[in-house]
Parts: sequence; C-alpha cells; structure tokens
Amino acid sequence: MNTHLLHPIGLKTQEIHFKILPPLALYIHIPWCVSKCPYCDFNSHEAKGASQESEYIAALIRDLELALPLVWGRKVHSIFIGGGTPSLFSGQAIEKILSAVRMLLPLDINAEITMEANPGTVEAEKFARFRAAGVNRLSLGIQSFNDAHLKSLGRIHGADEARRAVQIAQQHFENINLDIMYGLPQQTLAEAEQDMQTALEFAPQHLSAYHLTLEPNTLFHRYPPALPDDDTSYAMQQAIQKLLADNGYQHYETSAFAQPKKQSRHNLNYWQFGDYLGIGAGAHSKISFRDKVLRQVRYKQPQNYLQQVALDAPVQTEHRVERDGLPFEFMMNALRLNQGFDSTLFAERTSLPLLMIRRELEQAEKSGLLQRDLQRIAPSELGQRFLNDLVQIFLRE
Repeated sequence: MNTHLLHPIGLKTQEIHFKILPPLALYIHIPWCVSKCPYCDFNSHEAKGASQESEYIAALIRDLELALPLVWGRKVHSIFIGGGTPSLFSGQAIEKILSAVRMLLPLDINAEITMEANPGTVEAEKFARFRAAGVNRLSLGIQSFNDAHLKSLGRIHGADEARRAVQIAQQHFENINLDIMYGLPQQTLAEAEQDMQTALEFAPQHLSAYHLTLEPNTLFHRYPPALPDDDTSYAMQQAIQKLLADNGYQHYETSAFAQPKKQSRHNLNYWQFGDYLGIGAGAHSKISFRDKVLRQVRYKQPQNYLQQVALDAPVQTEHRVERDGLPFEFMMNALRLNQGFDSTLFAERTSLPLLMIRRELEQAEKSGLLQRDLQRIAPSELGQRFLNDLVQIFLRE
C-alpha cells in the first residue's frame, strides 16, 4: 500500500516550524491618566486616591520575571511604555522599570525606548529624569493646537500647554513623535490643516495623524458628537498627506509619517509581524516558538491585575494561534505598510509557504486592491483607502 496517498503532498512544509524566531519587542502598560477622554477606548483609568506607583512598579517587575521562561535568551530590540499616561509616574519609577528590564533581559545597546506623555503632565525636571533613565524617544499626545477642539475632546491641556510641552521635550529628546487627530467635532478643513501646520513648525521626527473614530464603549459612542461628513474628512486626510509630503515626511504606514530613517522601530515590528511581550494591566503578547505562536492577555482592571500578580498569575487568557489563522494575522498587520513587505517575509514570520495564500493574492490583485512583483507585495492606492476590504480577503472561515 502506498502510504504517500494518505497525506497531502507538502503537508509537512505547512506545519508551524520556525527556522529563525522574529525580533522581540517589549510593551509596558501604565493604565492611569488624569481623566478619561470621551473618545478613548484604550485600557486607561482615572487616577483616584493615593498613588499606587510603587505597588504597580513592583508588580510590573514581578510580571516580567514570571514571563522570562517564554523569551529566555532572546534580545529585546525596542521598548514602548504606553498607557494611560505613563508621564504621570515619576522619573524614579521609570528608571526602576528600565533598570529591571536591563537586569532581566538582553537589551540591544541601540534599542529604541519610547514613552508616551500627555502635555498636561509635562514638567521639565521630570522629562530630564525620563531621558536619564534611558528613554530616547518621546510620543506626545497633542491631538490639536486648537483650544475649542481640545475642550471638545476632553483633553486636560490647552493649546499653549501643548506648544510648551513640545518645546520642553525638544530640550531633552532628539526623537519625538506628535499625535494629531482630525475629523474632530465641528472641525473645518482649514482648522485641520492649521493643526498640522502648527505641528510642522516644530519639525518633529515623526507625526501620527489619526482620524477620530467613535469606538464602542466610549462616551462619544453613546453620545455621538457632530462630526465632519465623509467627504470633508477625506479632504482633510488628503490635505494632511500632501502637507506632510511637501515637508519631506514619508507616509510609511496608514497613520504614520516620518522624516528619513525616523520610522517607529517598535511599531514597525508590530506591522512586520514580529514578536512582543506585553506586561502590565491588559497588556497583549504575541510570542513565537519553534513550533507554535502564542497569544496572551493580562488581567485588564488595575486592581485585579495587582491581585493576580501577587498570586503569580497575571495572564488572564492564553491561546495558540492556529496555522490557518496566521496568514490573516500577518496580512492584517503587514498591509498597513504603504510600501508593503518583501515577499520572503511572509514565510519567515509565519513559517508557511507564500503559495498558501496564492488564491487570495490573485483575488486582491484582480480587485485592484493589491500590487505585487517577484520581490514585494503592497496595497495599491485603492487598497490603502479600503484597507479593511483588502484584509478581509485573507480571512478564512
């Protein structure tokens, strides 16, 4: 009896088996902020009562210690401290976290270490401490330089504070990102352009331009404000992209623009389907092994997270990504990159042959949403505009 007939040809080549593990990044979540913005769907919680800074830092370090067996010996290439509002914490606290990371993990000597900051929590002395602790990239949540729009967004800072925050940041950091939002309540095209023009006056190394969306479980979703119509929002997007291109910024990802060689390395790792370990309340992880890909989520509520870490059990859910789900997960990230990805990256990051998605690639190309050659696969201009439609092609039942 010919046993080869019992198995599809090439089955072994489609099993998960990584020759080289993807690069590894570290995400650290600090969940508290001064107040919850009405549009925010991130895991952030209004800081009330006595500060839990010391208790939370100890929990983060213990969380990292517990996770070490999953990433043992692997070098960390970037760190992102997000929130919430990490800049609520003291410079000493950030220094303690990063010192523990260096002690427990091999950290690349040139690692990009980003920290998010709110202009309403800016102090020159605190920024100096963050920089001394090792933070070498700062991301400021400006959102707008218009007082009326900042008020409608529930931000705790005004336009003058936003400008002052950028100036202080530039005294301590050589690599800065500014977050700007458009499509704001009652915002005009001219106002959206003015916000970006003001941001450009500071010549930051990186700019993120986000369209305001009404996310579930937010105040704006329950009580929707009057937003610009679709045509006006699209005009804002086009005007902002042209303005940034004219000023030498590369539009390298859906919402990200950078000066030459100043792309966010940490975010690029996400979009290129690299690995990341997430510690802190609600943090997500994606970790590859020789024969599997594992996803984890930490307990979300800060008090619950602290209690679970005390029990040495911070992970709430954990699941193995099925082989058939890897192509969609890869494409959902990689197709956010306007220049796409090298065709060899798919096999490298999923351990699966590119032929596995041949039909989907052909369908996307025929639909005008994708362009490819022997070296690169990338969304077309139409695909960039209708990214959700493009990605859905790779979702298997």
